[in-house]
Amino acid sequence: MSTVILKVNCQDKKGIIAAVSGFISGHNGNIITLDEFVDRDTNTFFMRVEWDISKFTLQRAYISTAVTNLAAENNFGGNWELYFTDDLPKMAIMVSRFDHCLWDLLLRHKAGELNCRIPLIISNHEDLRYIADFYGIAYQYVPKTTENKAEAEQTEFALLDNAGVDFIVMARYMQVLSPDFLNRYHNRVINIHHSFLPAFEGAKPYHRAFERGVKIIGATAHFATVDLDKGPIIHQATLPISHQDTVNDLITKGRDIEKRVLSDGVKLYIANRVFVHGNRTIIL
Repeated sequence: MSTVILKVNCQDKKGIIAAVSGFISGHNGNIITLDEFVDRDTNTFFMRVEWDISKFTLQRAYISTAVTNLAAENNFGGNWELYFTDDLPKMAIMVSRFDHCLWDLLLRHKAGELNCRIPLIISNHEDLRYIADFYGIAYQYVPKTTENKAEAEQTEFALLDNAGVDFIVMARYMQVLSPDFLNRYHNRVINIHHSFLPAFEGAKPYHRAFERGVKIIGATAHFATVDLDKGPIIHQATLPISHQDTVNDLITKGRDIEKRVLSDGVKLYIANRVFVHGNRTIIL
């Protein structure tokens, strides 16, 4: 089935849903899903609608122009995005030495759970090349230190551009990206942090959780921003622990939830369900 997704984000006003649904039905489209939300505090309207275009009377090449006109007529502003679901986005993965999130993403991709292409894996270590080789994905080793960080990122930019990458997943990539990097890929870098943010930001969250005697641990998939571990949260989950668990137990148990939260967050992003609203997200 050929489908298209329209995301709208604008000031709330009457008639937006009616205008969009009328446009779709008027061109013989069939709505599959339609979700909307209004943030009352800011009077902001969010909508995600997906429809079947297999019998749509507008040719594919003209749909974007027609939506532009529809948005102008109904005062959507410029805050709308259109996606054809058969145009698979390209995802790059950045890793260091931890392999669990990488394995999980690639297994799910092979199983058809992640509707994207993965043309490139970048790492600051050689350790995980064998995984990329197993899946037949290009693996680029880009060593990174404090002294060569700017030069290394220029190399990464070239690799990402040449691969036509749309978004990036940091699968336990243990490096802080520069403001230049994050500005280039604004709200297109997804990171997994091994704690239930905002608790235990930064390094060694499991050690600090153990020292604090918490009764649950968690993981958070979020957009990477210049403020470390403070970007808009996409997905989170927790699991119970007890006083009998050691730090190593927390690390072992945490790996399972890290990979599940990351893959679920990536799925939401690929499905175009994520709206960034200030420093939080709306998931439709």
